[in-house]
Amino acid sequence: MSGRPCAGRRVAALSRHAFTLSLPLWLLLAAVPAAARVPVPQVPINPVTGVVGVDPPKLTPAYWIAQQAHPDHPLLDRAGIAAQNARMRAQDPAIQDLRALPATLPRATVIAEIDALSAVPSRTLYDLHGQVLDAAAIAALRARLALDAIPDQQPVRYGLVTRRADLRTFPTEQRVFSSTQDHDIDRFQESALFPGDAVAVLHESRDGQWLFVTSQRYSAWMEKRFVGIGTPQQVFDYGAHGPYRVITGATASTVFTPEQPQVSDLQLDMGVRVPVLADWDPTQPVNGQMPYTGWVIQLPIRDADGGLQLVPALLPRTADTAADYLPLTPRHLIEQAFKFLGERYGWGHSYDTRDCSGFTSEIYRAFGVLLPRNTSQQAVSPALDRIAFTKDDPDSKRIAAVRQLSVGDMVYIPGHVMVVLGQADGLTYVIHDTEGGGWAGPDGQRVAGHLNGVSVTPLEPMLASDTASYVDRITNIQRVRPPHASTKQAE
Repeated sequence: MSGRPCAGRRVAALSRHAFTLSLPLWLLLAAVPAAARVPVPQVPINPVTGVVGVDPPKLTPAYWIAQQAHPDHPLLDRAGIAAQNARMRAQDPAIQDLRALPATLPRATVIAEIDALSAVPSRTLYDLHGQVLDAAAIAALRARLALDAIPDQQPVRYGLVTRRADLRTFPTEQRVFSSTQDHDIDRFQESALFPGDAVAVLHESRDGQWLFVTSQRYSAWMEKRFVGIGTPQQVFDYGAHGPYRVITGATASTVFTPEQPQVSDLQLDMGVRVPVLADWDPTQPVNGQMPYTGWVIQLPIRDADGGLQLVPALLPRTADTAADYLPLTPRHLIEQAFKFLGERYGWGHSYDTRDCSGFTSEIYRAFGVLLPRNTSQQAVSPALDRIAFTKDDPDSKRIAAVRQLSVGDMVYIPGHVMVVLGQADGLTYVIHDTEGGGWAGPDGQRVAGHLNGVSVTPLEPMLASDTASYVDRITNIQRVRPPHASTKQAE
């Protein structure tokens, strides 16, 4: 995982990678035996939805907006968000300031960063055919890293991502799994980057087809063909000035064009901000099409020599976009979260979708709010308004905190994050991108709910295992609010 440089705008070493994606709850939590301490309410399973406590009206944003006393009151205004992001960049070690990287990095620093990610797996892994990834296969993957080719001082190059692209543990598309039965969670999938994201290029794979890159929030391998290499000024000037269009739908796509395939039908995900070429002559076609039915935007592409070029593309006016980041209000938070409802869970942004922490960070990205990528980093970020819990905290602290949750609050249990929608029927409801989920059935036994997507559930009846509830397992609550010392756990 990428980190931030040390004081004085120099890098002693990039931070170590953290394996903290949104892990499947049954795997992470069922293995933690503990007696449920906080009482779990007995809530019936709705016969229409098949989910505890969720009837069809609760699957609409209008229902939750109606529960808000002040749905259009800003939680943070634009200046507050700017201050929040400044705190995040200054205080959170998970956020990397690419502009502060030196012109070259010592060989040892680059090797340490790659080794922290591309280490020999500590668990048994299987390929798509159920074959164990043996020592020879792992050695072959490690050989692709070409660590011996890193010079004593490695020049740092910069580029822009040209399309949504996977970030991988090793420079390979090979998918591997923890079991022979479950092929949903690829253990070599780390995350994804999006068109226009800036990266620092630290190394290249032995076959020359992959780059080891550091972005603002993550370091990993990505395919070379999806990065256009430019000067630092070209990279950091891209999108630095408006006007813009911000993607406010779950996704949007550029207009199809055979004239420029790299920007044809290109997926742009929620919160991606692209510059608009406002002075474009409306009589001048864009890639063979009159532009008056769309927005003429500027996108990066990779030329034949691997260099960065910026070209025009058309974004339909019918796409769900806005001229700037949305106001951070309860109404907009709920509406943005619900735009993902039902989307398939995608570990590490697999399937062109997202996982629980990706879901959370992309909701907030629509408001211009910067969050760390992974759950463990989000949960402990010093830049947010945090309430922390330990296993020794009394039940009363957890119960009181749950009762005080409000829309947009982020609730963390090991390996998972949920976003609060509000209260109804005496329960707190959350929306979250979950691989699993569970609750008590009519016989009192735990029902394993295979939600496997963006779902609405109550918080209090959810069971992490046969003996522990989600409330028992809360580790942190984070709020994107002005920091208040009274809400923080005493040091």
